[in-house]
Amino acid sequence: MYTRRQVSRLSLSAFTVVAFAAMTGCGMMNQPSNMVALSTQLRGANQVPPNASTASGSVDAVFNKDTNLLRWKVNYTGLSGPATAAHFHGPAAIGANAGVVLGWTAPITSPMDGSATLTSAQAADLLAGRWYANIHTAAYPAGEIRGQMTVRN
Repeated sequence: MYTRRQVSRLSLSAFTVVAFAAMTGCGMMNQPSNMVALSTQLRGANQVPPNASTASGSVDAVFNKDTNLLRWKVNYTGLSGPATAAHFHGPAAIGANAGVVLGWTAPITSPMDGSATLTSAQAADLLAGRWYANIHTAAYPAGEIRGQMTVRN
């Protein structure tokens, strides 16, 4: 049997452990992350103007807000021929065209990955959804497949 004093100490100890665990968990949930995940689906229908290509692909990326380092992975299939160029374009909203802001290192193959350190202005445009990925071929020199980069939740 426990005395009233022992029960009181046990209750206080249990409360302290539960409170500490709750505060630690809540603090971790409220900490802003420095990593932002982005992605897009590449399709001919996303080109401006749209094209009839049946090719498809994806770009998955991670952006580090502390270092401005962007890392990406690309996969695609079904292009009309070899990729002649690929890059990120911006700033542009969905349905608009823009110039190249960041080229991908040749050779353009699937799968492939890359990385680059962005300027503050480039980072702001990327995180605001104003960049798109585009893969070009000889049959589609303006771009065969395209997708707007968006932040994943």
